[in-house]
Amino acid sequence: MNEAEAHLARIADALERLSPPTQKADWRASPAYVWDGRNPRAVAALEAPALALLRGIEPQKALVTANVARLAAGHAAHDMLLWGSRGMGKSALLRASVKAAQTVNPGAVALVQVAPDALEGLAALFGELGAVARNFLVFIDDLGFAEGDSTGPRHLRSWLEGGVEARPGNVRLAVTSNRRVIVPRQASEQDDPINPRDAVDDKLALADRFGLSIGFHNCNQDDYLAIIAGYAEAYGLAFEEGDALEWSKRRGARSGRTAWQFVTELAGRAGKIL
Repeated sequence: MNEAEAHLARIADALERLSPPTQKADWRASPAYVWDGRNPRAVAALEAPALALLRGIEPQKALVTANVARLAAGHAAHDMLLWGSRGMGKSALLRASVKAAQTVNPGAVALVQVAPDALEGLAALFGELGAVARNFLVFIDDLGFAEGDSTGPRHLRSWLEGGVEARPGNVRLAVTSNRRVIVPRQASEQDDPINPRDAVDDKLALADRFGLSIGFHNCNQDDYLAIIAGYAEAYGLAFEEGDALEWSKRRGARSGRTAWQFVTELAGRAGKIL
């Protein structure tokens, strides 16, 4: 090999390291996967709380678990949009529902989490999953589109229904978002002639593409205490209601996440691990 060929070989090696070839995954072997837009990464164990510990969201839990169970059984199932208050267990509920369905039907369904910045790779992901004899829940956590981004919402509508790159029949989408409409809305859209009501309707239509649109709201005091009581009972921890309420006041919120943080504090005080 002459000097020029050796130089070209070094360049090729460097480019290959910068852009590694797409990896092949065994889509039937693991309970969960992470998709980075190009390559899948298998997750050996799906971490999720027990469904019984997710309190204060009973109506939402009933809808999500039933829908995931249908998907696992190969029956008709909906795409899902879980929207609303932070820390109320949207993503935890999705993971727990898939784990519960896997217990009933081992190997029948897997969770595939997609990073919001990897949405451009969804078409390739659907191409791989559609060829596998297994059902999949593709999960996009905390999705939101920037002001002026028309491409992302348009692709999402196409994936949900009607487009040539729509998700295959063995795949359903589950999206969590802090807003029901996912995309930003401005008050001026209501009456600005440059932004007619059609713009608002178009944004709402994106949420309407999901068969299930489920709202999550900040919990009241009773629900907050019930969430803590459930965790405390499961982990053998004692607590005072006044202490729990003071914790939420200092945090400035009552939510499932705040409750879990208080339980973590209780466990630490008691010298236990969770």
